[in-house]
Amino acid sequence: MRLGLYVNLYADKDDRPRLADAVEQVRLAEQAGFAWAVLGERHLHRPGYHEALTSLAYLAAHTDRIGLATAGLIAPVHHPVHLAETLAHIDVLSGGRLTAGFVLGYRPEEFTLYGTQPHERVSRFEECVDLVTRLWTEDKVTHEGRWHRVEDAFLSPRPVQSPRPRIWNGGRVPAALERTAYLCDGWTTSFNETDEELPQKIALYRAAPRGPRSLGAEVIVCREGYAAPTTQQARAALERPLRRLYDAYGDWKRTSADAARYAQPWEDIAARSVIGSTAECQDRIARYAEMGADALVLRIQPPGMPQADALKAIEGFGSLLGGGLTT
Repeated sequence: MRLGLYVNLYADKDDRPRLADAVEQVRLAEQAGFAWAVLGERHLHRPGYHEALTSLAYLAAHTDRIGLATAGLIAPVHHPVHLAETLAHIDVLSGGRLTAGFVLGYRPEEFTLYGTQPHERVSRFEECVDLVTRLWTEDKVTHEGRWHRVEDAFLSPRPVQSPRPRIWNGGRVPAALERTAYLCDGWTTSFNETDEELPQKIALYRAAPRGPRSLGAEVIVCREGYAAPTTQQARAALERPLRRLYDAYGDWKRTSADAARYAQPWEDIAARSVIGSTAECQDRIARYAEMGADALVLRIQPPGMPQADALKAIEGFGSLLGGGLTT
């Protein structure tokens, strides 16, 4: 089972735009054997949130082997040509380590910020992913779409990876799973998808038709994660900062159907997470493998968690990966 480290990009209003903590975590994760450092995208967060693409390039410059992924960029608010060019260059700079993960987005204020509307997001997403894929793989692209028009467009340089970097997409409803199967190469679950829901959704995703440009159908399960010597130590490190993050999500997701999941008791959160002793975490990882997951992305550091606690959790998971970590 491959593991990804979901990197905390929330800035501290007293200490920004410093990314030294993220670099330290990702370099430790690289040593531990993690497959990816994974970054998200957020806007209009008052204390600050580091921009994802420039942060990805920064991490590329400070690492050697670990994959660099997004989960995910809000595709409907980006111009696809600029997005394709920037991501291609990150793949070049990193020596072919990019995985591009997208999402539809859900915050009305983020769409307004970029001059788009929530009701446009599906058609904008589909057009964006199609154009990014074509620009990465074709010598010349002409496209007349609903939102964008290009004529004889091309990228130089194109991505290092052949035929192109893999593309992930998030989503939880059947239409999103079918869209992901057709346009993309991997499905990233929600962090709050329950274990009871996962097997049916994995089966639906894998059964959906693949598009002509698809490179496969991998399942990447996103989970809160913390590995410690004991369950009590894991909960003590994670619960308070995670609760603060969930309180914020309750506001951000006020228009989403899953908003109530961020106000659930700890036992419900733990039941859909990889939190506990290293032995318990190992059992949880094996359970997701049995469900059909190809990889896990673990969010181990909500904003407010001390750096020392985050590093300990990376070491804990590293012991399961056989990384032989020392700090």
